[in-house]
Amino acid sequence: MTLSPLDDYPVHQSPDVMRHVVTSDRNFYDRYYFNCHAGSDELMLIVGAGQYPNLGVTDAFACVRHRDLHRVVRASRELGDDRMDTRIGPFRIEVIEGLRRLRIVLDPNEHGLSYDLTWEATIPATLEPRHHVRRQERVVFDSSRMAQTGRWSGHILIGDERVEITPDRWQGTRDRSWGIRPVGEPEPPGIQARDPGTFYWLYTPVQFDDHAILCILQEDDKGRRVLEEAVRVWGFGSPREGEQEYLGRPEYRPEYVAGTRDVREATISFSPPGGRPFDVRCTPILPVHLMVGTGYGLEPDWRHGMYQGPGTVVQGVTHTLPEDAARMWGLVDAVGRFEYDGQVGYGLYEYWALGPHPSFPDA
Repeated sequence: MTLSPLDDYPVHQSPDVMRHVVTSDRNFYDRYYFNCHAGSDELMLIVGAGQYPNLGVTDAFACVRHRDLHRVVRASRELGDDRMDTRIGPFRIEVIEGLRRLRIVLDPNEHGLSYDLTWEATIPATLEPRHHVRRQERVVFDSSRMAQTGRWSGHILIGDERVEITPDRWQGTRDRSWGIRPVGEPEPPGIQARDPGTFYWLYTPVQFDDHAILCILQEDDKGRRVLEEAVRVWGFGSPREGEQEYLGRPEYRPEYVAGTRDVREATISFSPPGGRPFDVRCTPILPVHLMVGTGYGLEPDWRHGMYQGPGTVVQGVTHTLPEDAARMWGLVDAVGRFEYDGQVGYGLYEYWALGPHPSFPDA
């Protein structure tokens, strides 16, 4: 075993040194996710970075959708001994104040996308329910995640165009997740090939003036819930700062673009126990196909946790729309507009429909 700087902090959870996790599952991961937008179709930046201790790899990506441009910068290196070192080539993440303020940086590079941004949270970080899925006897998901809304300051540089990011306009959501989910090089399918599974997913963390609504649901091909949560969290500075209200079982009614699984608009209904039911109208404004170029599984040569060789590897991927529209598939992270009771908020409208589901007209 090898020590690292993290071992000097009183945070051990097992007899191992801190760089080793308690499970030997190859798919253990520990990730950051951020998005930045102005509540419009102007621009959306999505950033992710992860460590995969049992694969010995750390990697990061940044994806921007700006006008007709879909551009990704991604980097990977061997993890090494120091899990507190978040630098991956031109990427780095700095925790200024835990659960409140962070800085994310992508230094200027040859691929035409860079940024220097500081995140300021608007609500307390909120822990979601444990995500646990067993398929064909094997646990394929067993993870925890926290979610948060916030505002941004700094700048983004796309080619030669500099976009000034100020907290009066630019907001977003972030999450931190860790545990087990499929990562790295593909494994032999074995018995899993009998039932590859379905993935029907909706995730909508939304910022309103003095509170946020965090909603998540996953269903199988029969419409049965695998995961769900719906809470209203009051923001910093509000009279009810930090309070959480459970909003009951969320019900989701999407309207698809004809002949597709693209969501045109949707309604999410909430029924707080002992409270007044209400509906939130959701409208995706700017869709970003998160899986294209970023490592979420579409490209066989670049997946999260996949070993890219010794040293640091940095790559760029650029597509334009509508020319490359046929490449845009998979999980969608959209800037969303959300309305209820005369209030308008903006946030992430994330959805994916893989396989059969009762909500499809041909189901």
